Formats: sequence, structure tokens, C-alpha cells
Amino acid sequence: MKTILAISLNPAVDVSCEAENIEPTIKIRTRNQVHHPGGCGVNVARVIAELGGKPELLYLAGGATGALLKDSLDQLPINQHHIAASGATRISYTVHELQSEVEYRFIPEGPAMVEGELEQVLDYINRIDFDYIVTTGSLPKDAPDDSYAQIAQIAAQKNAKLILDSSGEALRTTLDQAAVFLAKPSLEEMEQLVGKPLNRDQAGGAAMEIISRGNTKNIVVSLGAQGAILAQESGVTYTAAPNVSIGSAVGAGDSFVGAMTFAIAAGVEIEEAFHFGVAAGSAAVMTMGTQLCRVEDVVRLYREGRLLRGIADDGRLLNVPNPALR
Repeated sequence: MKTILAISLNPAVDVSCEAENIEPTIKIRTRNQVHHPGGCGVNVARVIAELGGKPELLYLAGGATGALLKDSLDQLPINQHHIAASGATRISYTVHELQSEVEYRFIPEGPAMVEGELEQVLDYINRIDFDYIVTTGSLPKDAPDDSYAQIAQIAAQKNAKLILDSSGEALRTTLDQAAVFLAKPSLEEMEQLVGKPLNRDQAGGAAMEIISRGNTKNIVVSLGAQGAILAQESGVTYTAAPNVSIGSAVGAGDSFVGAMTFAIAAGVEIEEAFHFGVAAGSAAVMTMGTQLCRVEDVVRLYREGRLLRGIADDGRLLNVPNPALR
């Protein structure tokens, strides 16, 4: 399996809990609190590890919460490279209201990036070789808009393929300035990118227009419960999302990216990796809080999807030597 580096410039400690009812002003008693290492790049690495891969994770973390994040990551089969940040790592908070079955998510912006931190990230990438580099999530406050573009340029020099999942100016700048093997905006992020509302077909057209510029090879636009589209030079593929029970939306996009990256790195053709990613995103929705997808749910949903597409399930699913894909 080819090597994968996931990068998290703005990680988090993700806390989730339950409350019977949420009202203003009064104290809200919560229960069943759990915490996981979080932030998009961290979540991508968690998903790849869950599926049986061996990712490496490069991340910035600082303060007491940064120590908690590192301690949580130490419990997982993820090779880490930690760069000390001057600010304390953020804490994200998710509360599931039992009375309404509504989920409330509180996502702080996190600490500002200070001079020298991005340079340490770039230096590490310059020194180490990887086949795939995954840049995901929001940039830290005060980070240059071209931070991911700078990473992509180093990746290109080292013949590594960049996978990008971001939004706003970070997404726009990277697509404009650098070679991107795969970008995965949501429909909302694609709408922000083009400056207008889009339906499914229009999102596919917008993705094809970006590909026609020559920098970006593949674009996946996630459509939530409606499924996803894959745009390549050869055209646009649409797939519906499996019908699953709803637990939490936390980490669905990260599970999609992690599973798709895992499959591509295992030598799977991108169209099949796309379907595997859809299965993982849907599997993440089935879990509560910040748990992300479970390998058994991913494999089951993927098998069911293959059968719906008229592909015989021979028990192996994909011709790669990994238990998650057999």
C-alpha cells in the first residue's frame, strides 16, 4: 500500500455528550461525555487507521489541550509528527438533544498561527517522501491563504499526489495555484467557490469547468443525503447515498476523504474508491458524537452498493491485500 501523510494545521479535541433538553440561561446537565482526537486531518488519519491502513499524521498542537490531543492519538495506530504550537489546541463541543433528536455543534476557530509554524510544516514535508498528502480542514487564524498551495507545490516537486478538502480562500487559492489530484468540496463549499446556488447537475458542470483549467485532476462534490458526484476529464459520475439511520453528522466528510484516500493508495481505481468513500461517509452518519465510521459498517454498505450497481459480490470486493476491502 502506498504511503499517506495527513496534515492537520488546526486540530481539535472533539467532545460530545447528551442532554435531555437544551434551553437558554439555565444550567444544562449533560451525560455520556466522550472525547476523541479531532480536526479534519486527524479524522482522516483515524479513518485510514480504522480501515487497516498505516497513515502518518503531521499536526500542530499546543497547551494543555494539545497534550490531551497527543495522549489520545498515542492510543491509536497512527504514526505521528507533532509540531509544538504557541496557542492552545481548540476544543470542539457537540451536544445531542434527546428530546428533539437535534445535534448542536460548537466549533471554535482555534489559536492563531505564528511565524515559524508553517515553515516547520513545510520543512518536514520537504524532508520526507510520501505518495499521497492529504490537506484538510480550515486554516488556523492568521495562516496565509496559500498555505495548502505551498504544501501542494512541494508535493508536486516530490511526485506526491495532493488530496484537498477545504473551503473558502484556502480552497480557491490552492485550486488556482497548485496541482491537485483530488479535491472534495461539499455542495455548499462549491457554491461559495462559484458564488451562486447550484443543483446537482450544475455542481457537476462547475467541477468540470475547474478541471478544464488543468490544475485539478478529479473533484468529488458531496451532496449530503443526496449522495455525491465525481468529476473527471472523462465526465461526471453520480451515486446516491445509502439509506441509513441517523446518529451524527460529525466527521462524515472526513470519513469520505479518509476512505477514498485509503482505497486509492491501495491501488483501487478512482471510480471504485469514490463509491467506497460514499459508503464510509454514510457509515459515519450512523455513529453517535465524534466516533466516525466503523469498518464493519463501511464494508457492509459498500457491498450493498456494489450489488445495487449490478456487480457480483465475490467476497473479496477489491483486489487489494487489506482486510477492510476483502
